[in-house]
Amino acid sequence: MNDTTSPVLVAENITVRYRKGRRHFTALDNVSVRIPYGTTVGLVGESGSGKSTLAKAILGLAPIAAGRVELLGQDITHLTGKPRRKLGQTIQAVFQDPNTSLNPSFTIRRSLIEPLKAQNMLGEIDVDARVAEVLTAVGMEPEAASRRPRQFSGGQRQRISIARALITNPQVVVCDESVSALDLSVQAQVLNLLMDLQRERGLSYLFISHDMSVVKHICHEVTVLYRGTVKESGPTQLVTTQPADPYTKALLLAAPIADPVLQRQRQRPTTPVSTTI
Repeated sequence: MNDTTSPVLVAENITVRYRKGRRHFTALDNVSVRIPYGTTVGLVGESGSGKSTLAKAILGLAPIAAGRVELLGQDITHLTGKPRRKLGQTIQAVFQDPNTSLNPSFTIRRSLIEPLKAQNMLGEIDVDARVAEVLTAVGMEPEAASRRPRQFSGGQRQRISIARALITNPQVVVCDESVSALDLSVQAQVLNLLMDLQRERGLSYLFISHDMSVVKHICHEVTVLYRGTVKESGPTQLVTTQPADPYTKALLLAAPIADPVLQRQRQRPTTPVSTTI
């Protein structure tokens, strides 16, 4: 039974460094994020701010020089091999481009069952029933399982990527720019789908985006990153209506709005963006 009073995921004081020749580059410096059960925590910033690096660190795909990652109270910071792979039953990811996430030569069914193979779950469940269930959950017909990615639109392929993330029944899903490659109308559909799935399944999301308007729509809390450091964090409503840092204000002004008149009337901040926390 889930403990809904404790964070499902904690990334605490994470530092990630990469080596370039003889020099070390710090991609993340002392970054912390806590995701309560059943909530969406946004990570927002421009390209190069360290958003995807934190996602990779949590998923075990980037080296953690300092800090700690806990999943359901378990320290997973330096897990490798079979123990790391087994985490796929608890945490999954949806990435930006479904064209690279889905093997074009695989049927949808084969792509969907890959996580089940990785978790040695094929003998434990009715695979075809699970495939049909997750496709239906994301608004696709079960018959889609026999087709290939090229036969679907970009929005449909992203729905299939979400279905693949759901097939192991995870509790946490990392969404790394998972709607940024989609048209605006399709973005809204996929965001609404993610929120529906959260309500139905109690999912917790780490939602990574460069777009404040998207973050405002889906996230309960938000952390703003700039060059690998946290500028500010808090409830989304507070951060987006009363931003404490000029960089956050700049991100809000950069987010598109539906009214073209208001969009043209917006003014860029006249003071330089600060580079300190």
